[in-house]
Amino acid sequence: MGYGFLSKVILLAAVLLPLSLQAAPLEAVPAAQSSIATQATMLDAVWAGERVVAVGDHGIVLLSDDHGKSFRQASSVPLSTPLTGVSFVDARRGWAVGHWGAILLTTDGGESWQLQRLSSAEDRPLFAVHFSNARQGVAVGLWALVLSTEDGGQTWTEQHLQPPPGSKKADLNLMGLFADRQGKLYATGEHGQVLLSEDQGQSWSYLDTGYEGTLWSGAVLADGSLLLGGQRGTLLQGSAKGGAFRKLPMQSKGSVTSVAVSGARVLAVGLDGLMVVSGDAGHSFEERQSSEGLSLTAALLGADGSPVLFSRRGVVPEHP
Repeated sequence: MGYGFLSKVILLAAVLLPLSLQAAPLEAVPAAQSSIATQATMLDAVWAGERVVAVGDHGIVLLSDDHGKSFRQASSVPLSTPLTGVSFVDARRGWAVGHWGAILLTTDGGESWQLQRLSSAEDRPLFAVHFSNARQGVAVGLWALVLSTEDGGQTWTEQHLQPPPGSKKADLNLMGLFADRQGKLYATGEHGQVLLSEDQGQSWSYLDTGYEGTLWSGAVLADGSLLLGGQRGTLLQGSAKGGAFRKLPMQSKGSVTSVAVSGARVLAVGLDGLMVVSGDAGHSFEERQSSEGLSLTAALLGADGSPVLFSRRGVVPEHP
């Protein structure tokens, strides 16, 4: 179930079919308002100031101003294709990415969005986006696609990666992005590879974790070490400075889709209801199960450590 339902990892259209056999160039169709928007599969979520912004299938964007207790649908999204990643630099300005290489911008906290980029001739999805400030951002996706911007997304430049050690070409699918306090940027990918950039995505080096599967997610812990989530219940902890990564003992085999950190509080969630919690900054972990075994797709932690959870069935109303 490592690939399961997740739109960000359902690569059938782009991977299994030649580009020449894919659908005609996309015509941008706005996301429709839905009475059941909170039940849509959500694929990523962030804090925008005190607001929660979550993105998912059908171009649905959900907003919460009460720390995740209730949500409403954003009023205007110009695309109805899956949105897979979101990043905000303050309470108002943020970006979302998705299928067809789409990049969207909001300047009103997610209420409305405008299209910055759309690769309408081919579906080369973007899976994650991160902005370090209002001008510098990076987006990553299918087949080692890395885009960077220095002007807030008005223009994007594709960065050509060197092949990872032992490979002849750079073709790894890049699934997630996260940064540390020093501005170092990490991209999780296939074959246990993590890419590291110290110059806002202009150049990258590879960190080999010793793991062979796909790494979906990751975060930086309080001590600067990395916590990486992968297939079949894989959680790796280690140092970006070249130290060995250790695999944490896990009972669940659900793939880890999201890792959230707030101070000493750490939460990793995944498929089949997987929840792994630490209250001591990652020194020890407790494995739990979400209510009804829902496959969890994204997670946030509030300032008080309370979780905001999302699943393939939308917002999770009750948190264990």
